[in-house]
Amino acid sequence: MKYGEAAYVATRDAMVEVLRGWAREGRTDTYKKLSETLAPEHRVHYHGSMMSRLLADVCRQDSTGPDPMLSALVVNGTNRKPSGQFFELAVTEFHRRDPNWTWEQERDAVFARYRRPASL
Repeated sequence: MKYGEAAYVATRDAMVEVLRGWAREGRTDTYKKLSETLAPEHRVHYHGSMMSRLLADVCRQDSTGPDPMLSALVVNGTNRKPSGQFFELAVTEFHRRDPNWTWEQERDAVFARYRRPASL
């Protein structure tokens, strides 16, 4: 799969839908679980550079301006935090430079954005 090809776009779009579903559920999960959820139709290794590239593009597509970064929901299985690439993207492209900013705030903002409305 190469950047910009139809398979790449389809994988990115599938990833957006998976992460929006997690957001509606109010949960985070691992890079490995995301990879497994996308398979077998979309093959993205959870340790590969393609995972990072796709998650960055997910944010660019879904999180314009001050909107929270959808990739805040994807965490490392060991430390339960996003990868270094997430934090780099947060600073460089999404201008999360406030010294009090945390990924937990970003995650909670994603949950709030996609929370299912309560039944009336």
